[in-house]
This record gives sequence, C-alpha cells and structure tokens, in this order.
Amino acid sequence: MPKSNYSKIIAGVMKWGIWGAQLNTSEMAKLIESCLDLGVTTFDHADIYGGHTTEAEWGNAFQQSGLSRENVQIITKCGIMMSSAQRPKIKTHHYDTSKGHIINSVDTSLKNLKTEYIDMLLIHRPSPIMNPNEIMKAIDILKTNGKIRQFGVSNFTTDQVKLINSSVDVECNQIEVSPFELSSFLNGTLDHCMLEGIIPMAWSPMGGGKLFAPTSNPTLLNQRERLSNVAQKYGWELDEMVYLFLLHHPADIKPIVGSSKIERVKTAVDSAHTIISDAQWFEIWTAATGENVP
Repeated sequence: MPKSNYSKIIAGVMKWGIWGAQLNTSEMAKLIESCLDLGVTTFDHADIYGGHTTEAEWGNAFQQSGLSRENVQIITKCGIMMSSAQRPKIKTHHYDTSKGHIINSVDTSLKNLKTEYIDMLLIHRPSPIMNPNEIMKAIDILKTNGKIRQFGVSNFTTDQVKLINSSVDVECNQIEVSPFELSSFLNGTLDHCMLEGIIPMAWSPMGGGKLFAPTSNPTLLNQRERLSNVAQKYGWELDEMVYLFLLHHPADIKPIVGSSKIERVKTAVDSAHTIISDAQWFEIWTAATGENVP
C-alpha cells in the first residue's frame, strides 16, 4: 500500500483558531513556517475545526507564507455535522457519510485551504449507518478527479476499518493514544494497522490536558506522580516521555501535536531522535496503568 511522505510528527491545527490560540493570519503563517523549519511538514485539519472557520484561516495563512504546496501534506476530515455560525441550518448533531456529502465537503475544504488536492481525507467518526459502498463511490470519484490522494478514517474500531476496507483501501486510522488512553495497544487496533500497512496517527497524545491541566482528581494525580517519577529518573520532560513512548511502538505511530506553541512541537521533533529500550517503555506503561504486566 503506497504511503505519502508524512512527517514523523504532525502539526494539529484544531486549536490554532477560535477554538484555542486565535492566531491571526500572520501569526499562523509564521507558525507554519516554523513547523517546516523543524521538519514538520504534515498538517492535520477537520472541516468542523473552529466552528468551520479554521481551514479557511489556515489556507489564507499558507497562501501568505508563500511556501510551496508540494512541501507540505494536508490532512482533513469530514462527516461530523455540527451546528455553527457557518452552518446554522444544521439543527441536530449527527454524522453524514453519504457520497454527496463527502464530495461536497472535499470541494469546500479545497476552497478553504486554497489547494487543488488533499493528501489524506479521513472520515472523522464512524457512523452507525455508514454504507461502505457509498463511501467507496465518493472516494473513487475524488481520487479520479485528483482532489484527494489517499483515504483513511478516524476513531474507527478494527471491525469498522475492516468493513470500510472491504470496499475501499483504508490507508490511515487516526486514533486517540496516550498514557491515559491505552486501549489501542490491547484491542487489536495497532496490530491491525501493522498487519494491513495502515498508518496510525495519534491524536491527543497528552491525554487532552490530563498530563498538565490543574486537577483535584486523586486517581489522576497519582497517575501523574508515577509518570513524573519515571521521567525524573531518566531526565525527561513529561511531554518528551510521552512522545518517546508512542514513537517506540513498531506500528510507527505518528503523534499529532495539538499545541500552537512551537516549543511544544520542537519537543516532539527532538524526541524522535531518542531511542528508548523495551524495558523503559514498560516502565512508562506500568506508571500509566499502576500495575505490572502479568
């Protein structure tokens, strides 16, 4: 299965706009340039980010940067129908994986991102009523017309990937993976990725704030303390240790850095140059779970 040249570390743009840092066009352009300087050439989007505004803001910023489109890889997602100021006609939060919606979503994303093609299109969430043949027809048209180069899914179970894969090649599964969300290591998701040559991308590697955000939850505080003890033992920063943990896995997990701070991106990039032992990986696992492996 062919794979495009996605960077080892991926820049997630969800919090670059109004859902987070609220960067203006120049600030966003500078952040794109800084990511490329670090070797981070892949950017992860979704049509709903920023209430359907962040794709267009990023597109304007990329255009202002003057960078070459061929030097970056753009991922975007569709399928979640969410009401926003940009989509006031959507009244019920739901999923739409119909042929027409997928094609229309890609056309809108291409316009917003100011590009002629998307490197990887993902179905954002599995729908209980998704039809793999319907999805296949949309992807076939989009690939034939050169609008997307690869297709994948996000948040899909192994069986759901197999279902879609029965009609159209699934080349990526973007899943939540962190010391606080370890299920993909045990439920066959990452095993299936390795078996089928599917690219696993890890969103929320810091646990959606669980690693650093203020909390009074005693279970989480104990978990953090155990993780901190391992990090201190080896002189690692906490976020560095998380990236080392993910990057060590043989499935070649590609972490998505959700921060708009370039120093956080740099930490992830630097971590990719450090090798840990299997024993150290299990120390992190044990700290995360609070239990020794059987």
